[in-house]
Parts: sequence; structure tokens; C-alpha cells
Amino acid sequence: MGVDVLVETTIARPVAEVAAYAGDPGNAPEWYANIASVKWRTEPPVTVGSEMDFVARFLGRTLAYTYRVTDLVPGERLTMETAQGPFPMRTTYTWEAAGDGTRMTLRNTGSPSGFSRVAAPVMEAAMRRATTKDLARLKGILERRG
Repeated sequence: MGVDVLVETTIARPVAEVAAYAGDPGNAPEWYANIASVKWRTEPPVTVGSEMDFVARFLGRTLAYTYRVTDLVPGERLTMETAQGPFPMRTTYTWEAAGDGTRMTLRNTGSPSGFSRVAAPVMEAAMRRATTKDLARLKGILERRG
């Protein structure tokens, strides 16, 4: 069984601002509670093929993984996939105008194996809770800056 978590929020800031901030992996430790660090393997800024090493804490474990940017439409969509890590994972951000603000979605899909596969329903629920809180944190950061 795989995981598929989609969460969204509306942020009272322009699309370009939300996409620039959220789409910069270097900012992830500021708004993702579970991400401890991000280290660029390639030179910024984000382009298709960019790679970053992430260290995160999730369900009591420290996880280290490498994300590679596989799709980028500036101001509209960013997709990153694990190049190395505990199980294959894809993260996609989308941004679109919503009234005077931005509707942002964050989708995580993956195919855990081994024990992680058995625990997929628990992982999916925990990921949904965590990413919902992360988007709320992102919303707070960006709206306070406005």
C-alpha cells in the first residue's frame, strides 16, 4: 500500500511571493517542523535536476534523503522526488491565484517497502497531520511578512 497525502491552504499573499518562498528548498527548515536541515548538492537556484540533502525527524526517527527536482513551472508547480532515502517519495507543490491570495497544495506520494509498507496507513495519517501544520506555519510566516 502506498501513501498519498494532499493538503492545501490559501495564503493572503501574491502567487509569486508564495511560490518563491515555498519553492526554495533552503527555506524548508523554517516552515516544516520536521525538517532539521537542507544542504544543496547542486548550486541554487532551483532548476530541473537540482539536488538537495534533507535531514528530517518523523515518527521518532531521523531520516536522511536526497531530493531531485523533476518538474518545475516557476510560479505554478514544483515536483521533487527522492534520489536516495528510506523509501521512494514524490513531493509536489502547486500555486494558483485565489482571490487576493494564493491557493497552495502540497502532495506527498510514495511507495514504502518492508516495515514501512505495513505501517503505511499510520505514516499517511501522521504525514497528513504534519503537512497540514506545516502549511499553517507557512501561511503564518508569509502573512506576517505582508
